[in-house]
Amino acid sequence: MTERVSDERTTGASGGRRSRRGLLVCLLAVLLAALLAGHPAVPNVHGFGSLLDSAAPLLGLGVPPLALAALLRRSRRALAAVLLPTVVWAALYGGEWLPPAAGAGPTAVRVASQNLRSGNPDPAATVDPLAASGADLIALQEVDDEDRVDAALRQRYPHRAAVSTVALWSRWPIRDSTGVDTGLGWTRALRAVVAAPGGDLVVYVVHLGSARAGHTATRDETLAALASTVRADHAPRLVVLGDLNTATTDRVFGPLTRLLRDAQADAGQGFGFTWPAELPVTRPDHVLYRGLTPTAAGVLHTPDSDHRAVTAGFRW
Repeated sequence: MTERVSDERTTGASGGRRSRRGLLVCLLAVLLAALLAGHPAVPNVHGFGSLLDSAAPLLGLGVPPLALAALLRRSRRALAAVLLPTVVWAALYGGEWLPPAAGAGPTAVRVASQNLRSGNPDPAATVDPLAASGADLIALQEVDDEDRVDAALRQRYPHRAAVSTVALWSRWPIRDSTGVDTGLGWTRALRAVVAAPGGDLVVYVVHLGSARAGHTATRDETLAALASTVRADHAPRLVVLGDLNTATTDRVFGPLTRLLRDAQADAGQGFGFTWPAELPVTRPDHVLYRGLTPTAAGVLHTPDSDHRAVTAGFRW
C-alpha cells in the first residue's frame, strides 16, 4: 500500500513537471507575437511607441532563441507556440524579402541621398560612390564643407541648389529653388524644380528634427510640417529625398505615406536599413515619390559617414 501511494505521488509529480515544461517559452512566444502585431496600439508616451515601432522588424530576432529553448526543453507545445510569432513576423515583413515588382522600362532618372555626417573628414570620398552609381541627382544632408563637396561633384553635376546644411547636385538645370520651413527654427530643407529631359521634376531635400528615446516631439512636428507642405504642392512629379529621422514602421510616418509612396518598399528588397552605417538596424533615410514608376531601389555603404546612402531609379 505504501509503495502504491509512493508510486502515485512520483507519477503525479512527474506529470506536473511535464505539464509545466516549456510554459515560460509559451508565454514569451505569445508576448512576442502580441508585440509584433500590436505595437501600434502601445501609447506613444515620451516617444516610447515610436521607438517600439522602429524596432518592430527586429523583434523577429527573438524567434530563434525561443525555438532553441523549446527544443532544449523538449516541449512540443512550446515549439508550436513559437510558430505564432514566426507567422506574425512573416505576414508583416516577409514580403520585404521577395523579389521587387519594379516597373518595366528604361530608367529615366536616378537619385541618391546621403547624410554626410557633420564633421566628415573627407566628404569628397563619401560622395564619390554616389556619383559612381550613375545618379542624376544627389541630395545631401549635414553639408558643412560645401566647397569641398562641390569640387568633387561639379564636373559631373554642374547644377546646384543649397540651403543651410542641405543641398542638391544635378546633371540637369535647376530652374528654381527655395528653402522649406519645417518648424525647426532654422531652414533645413529645400524645394527645387529640376528641368529633366522628360519634364519638370520637383525635388525636396530634407533633414527633419532628430528623434531619440524619450525625445521625439521635435521630429514629430517637423514631419507634420513636411507632410503639410507636400499636401499643398500640386506638382505632378515629385520626390522627397533625405534623412527624415523616422523609420517606415513608425506610426508618425503615416501622414507622409498617405501622400507619397516609398521607393524601397516598391522596388527594393529587404528592409534597406541605413543607420548606423557599420551595422544598420533602422531606416531613417528615404526616397519617397509620386507621379513616377520606380525601377530600382537600394542602399550604398559609403566611407566616413554614420549613415548609408539610399538610391532609386524611376521612369516617367
